[in-house]
Amino acid sequence: MGTAERSEAPASGAVGHPGLDGGGRESAYAESGDEELAYEESGYDEDESEREAYARRAPLWVEEPAKRHRLPDPVRTAAVRAVLLIAVTLVQAVTAFLCTLAGSWLAFPMVLSSVVSTIVATWGVLDVWVTRQVWNQRHGVVSTPSAAARALRRERRRVRRQERSAARAQERIRRRGAGQLSHP
Repeated sequence: MGTAERSEAPASGAVGHPGLDGGGRESAYAESGDEELAYEESGYDEDESEREAYARRAPLWVEEPAKRHRLPDPVRTAAVRAVLLIAVTLVQAVTAFLCTLAGSWLAFPMVLSSVVSTIVATWGVLDVWVTRQVWNQRHGVVSTPSAAARALRRERRRVRRQERSAARAQERIRRRGAGQLSHP
């Protein structure tokens, strides 16, 4: 049941939908057109009002799968720290501006602290970026080579093996030939 369906009241003035059971599905009585039986089946008691009964069985929200994965914990803490630093910097900058407009003695110290806060906030943003890079390097996606890359690597290994075996054979021939002065 969507938001538009919940916000529209039925013609009888009831808040809930008497033709729907607790799971939001149409009951057998509602399909047959017998609204009084459907209303009784929907779980309303005589004592409680329709609004309370509807609120008792209707979920407040429906869970939707996340479109993106949650940030890793170290990256999220760095991001929260950076947002707080940026917020404090903005508050200091606005305060410095207003103190300057008012001609207050507090304007100069606030400008100095705003400059320092800007540097610290920049460090905070860079910290998020560095933390994210480090996390990706340590816990990043393990790449699986494609079939083409695997075949190329297998071919290169085969060629290297052949070259090594040929080099060993040449070395054996040289060693065997070095000990003999002449052929019998």
